[in-house]
Order: sequence, then structure tokens, then C-alpha cells
Amino acid sequence: MVSMTDMTDALNLALAVLVLGLAAWTIVARQTFAAVAGFIAYGLLLTLVWVQLSAPDVAMTEAAIGAGLTGALLI
Repeated sequence: MVSMTDMTDALNLALAVLVLGLAAWTIVARQTFAAVAGFIAYGLLLTLVWVQLSAPDVAMTEAAIGAGLTGALLI
């Protein structure tokens, strides 16, 4: 049987791998639109990381400013 701690550890590992992979992909993207789309997805993943760290105020700010407003301005 899978315990809740194992599921949390798996989620944390998956988030870490996704965030690092998406950050690297955003840096090496050649096209501007692809880099901006990667940046927006990166901000949304960071929102999930902040939620996982029990910081909902920081998560809402990251979603609004990091992914939303900055992404819209870059597009």
C-alpha cells in the first residue's frame, strides 16, 4: 500500500523535474513565442510549487504577476 508521504515525495520530485526541465527549455528556445509560452508555463508550475510549500499568498502573486501579467506583456 502506498502511503501519503510517498505520494507527497513523488509529487515534489515530479514538480522539481518539471520546473527544471521547463526552465532549461525556456532558456534554449529559439523562437520568441515559444520562449514566452515556456515562461508562462514555468510561472504556473511555480504557482503549484508555492501551493505545495503552503504559501497560498505567494502562489496567488506568482500566478497573477509571474504568469499572467508578465506573460501578457511579453506576448
